[in-house]
Amino acid sequence: MLTALLGIMFVLLMLNFPMMIPLIIAPFIVAIFYSPLLDTSMMVPQLITGIETYELLCVPLFIFAADIMTSGRTSERLLDFVGSFVRHIRGGYAVTTAAACTMFGSISGSTQATVVAIGRPMRERMLKAGYKDSSAMALIINASDVALLVPPSIGLIIYGLASKESIGDLFLAGILPGILVFLAFATYSILYAKVKDIPLASKADWKERFQTFRKALLPLGFPILVIGGIYSGYFTATEAAGVSVIYALLLEVIIYRSIHIKRIPSIALSTGLVTSVVFILVAGGQVFTFLINLENIPQMLTDAVLGSDPSAIYVLVIVSVFFFVGCMFVDPIVVILVLTPIFLPAAEAANIDLVHLGIIITFQAALGSATPPFGVDIFTASAVFNKPYMEVIKGTPPYILMMIAISVLLILFPQISLALVPE
Repeated sequence: MLTALLGIMFVLLMLNFPMMIPLIIAPFIVAIFYSPLLDTSMMVPQLITGIETYELLCVPLFIFAADIMTSGRTSERLLDFVGSFVRHIRGGYAVTTAAACTMFGSISGSTQATVVAIGRPMRERMLKAGYKDSSAMALIINASDVALLVPPSIGLIIYGLASKESIGDLFLAGILPGILVFLAFATYSILYAKVKDIPLASKADWKERFQTFRKALLPLGFPILVIGGIYSGYFTATEAAGVSVIYALLLEVIIYRSIHIKRIPSIALSTGLVTSVVFILVAGGQVFTFLINLENIPQMLTDAVLGSDPSAIYVLVIVSVFFFVGCMFVDPIVVILVLTPIFLPAAEAANIDLVHLGIIITFQAALGSATPPFGVDIFTASAVFNKPYMEVIKGTPPYILMMIAISVLLILFPQISLALVPE
């Protein structure tokens, strides 16, 4: 039955259907022709069940807040602030790019939004500083993937829905791995600049630094508001999403006046289009999960792949491989929705903390998103920068190797993920 399910999905994808169609249609076809246990009328309510969860409300709210800030001056202010402190060191513009992607990721929660908001201005600055275009694009693509790790990561939200884990705990668990990725990329950027003899930029004086800090102060308050509010217990992740929209509107419409109030409906429409795709994928993922659980596929598959009594490290390695390879070909949201229910029982049996499992899964989703052949961020960058595929991926291998090394650390030392999570 699993072969038929995946085969139908593959055929529909080859016929150029968007991923949401195979994810929904394939389970219905299998239910009609292959599953004697199932009345297809049971499938329709599962579509509704998949999207009626209260916690899912935070997805459109965080996307809306990110869209407002992307349309305004937030990214520009963050770039100027970070650049004023590090642009004069060797590799300063590359470090600025990595830092700005991390900061904007803590606002947008989306890798693709980060590529657009940070990538456009920083690519031009890096080219003027003497970097090769392939190196600049590779850094932007991979540094943007930190957005899947740091809150308010859409990937962590989707995993939280699939696993029923606390989204607030997942947000806290993603902070240190995200910082670790930034430090690795920043270190590599400094060494790369020394080897390639990238020219030094002018050093900002303290007056300029103070001015850029003052302008960036309110955008910097966004992640503090979200994480601080959740950590202190003032509001849940969903309530934090609502607060973030109000905060974004106050910043861009009232304080900065970078967006006219008349533009808000068009921004909301854009958010609605993105959200509709996410919700359809989530609904399809619920139907898919319902069917494979009914047929006891997760147990059969994990027994075949993992054996009867796998160790925690072995389970995490297998999970990492499956999610990494999956996200090289398919959108991370789909992979998380489809594969998480399959591996969840094995992880529980191996006594793996499910918050830690979420970080491992989301980390592999981030890594796969920037890895050839079909990582989604590669095609986003190709479209944004109007560059051919081969040039976009040319400089990515060092970053992929660094991400793999960090994923090994996360598997061996779960404390990195769980240090900030309350017991």
